[in-house]
Amino acid sequence: MRLQANADAVELGTDVRAALDAQQPIVALESTIIAHGMPWPQNVETALAVEADVRAGGAVPATIAIVDGRLKAGLTHDELERVGREGVAIAKASRRDIPVLVARGVGGATTVAATMIVAALAGIRVFATGGIGGVHRGAQASFDISADLQELARTSVAVVCAGAKSILDFPLTLEYLETQGVPVIGYRTDRFPAFLQRDSGLRLDARCDEASEVARVMHAKWRLGLDGGIVVANAIPEAFALAGDALERATETALAEARTRGIAGKALTPFLLARVNALTGGRSLRSNVELVRNNARLAADVAVAYAAMDERREARSSKRV
Repeated sequence: MRLQANADAVELGTDVRAALDAQQPIVALESTIIAHGMPWPQNVETALAVEADVRAGGAVPATIAIVDGRLKAGLTHDELERVGREGVAIAKASRRDIPVLVARGVGGATTVAATMIVAALAGIRVFATGGIGGVHRGAQASFDISADLQELARTSVAVVCAGAKSILDFPLTLEYLETQGVPVIGYRTDRFPAFLQRDSGLRLDARCDEASEVARVMHAKWRLGLDGGIVVANAIPEAFALAGDALERATETALAEARTRGIAGKALTPFLLARVNALTGGRSLRSNVELVRNNARLAADVAVAYAAMDERREARSSKRV
């Protein structure tokens, strides 16, 4: 069930191309978390550490971005550092932005939605990120719903994350995913993780305790022709989780500041994450780094398990010929 790479649409890094040709496990990684989610130079340090975590798990990392108008899966060290140095100056690219950036020949840091698109075009089935976007608080009036959710409904990539970002409305986010038919699997948990907290208080219908179980769900979904993604919700390690009351106070303060300053749209999430980090004395950033690395390690395990299923299916098919 491996997707075929579209060489005309995506420029593949050397390691990624070799891994695709050899049908080795690959994990896609986003670039918005580098440019808009963390400050320089910690953003690049974290990105390199995450890539190392994926390699240590037996998979090939494919950090994704738009580089000079080219969709790129597998950034070089120089390209990764360039994205990190540009920071918020580089465009934040979601689905709607891709054709504009490509046509203009400029760069963009890919969100969860855009990373899923490029990963699918490249033939990559597993993607690790921090937290997905979702339904924002007060969306009943603002209609602020992340494009990540719609992408999960249409693009067949498994997204390993620590749930949805803590600035969001968790019940409405899960309701939206259910309506769109997106499976949300708790990895070794029955509860939906709350990004920097392990438990949002919301129960999940599906749980997997091993990466091989997740791989089987992926295979079953796509073999049946059920297009769309899968959310693999992986709780932040307990040692790095933040206390709920302090985090909620920081989030409410940041939201109030955003309303006062008229910050909305694409600028809202980066502003809120930066303010929450400042209000928690830098603790949220440290926790964010650890949860991303934790997700990358799980994603590598899932990618390895899924690739092994491909190999077994091909072996059985060869015997029947």
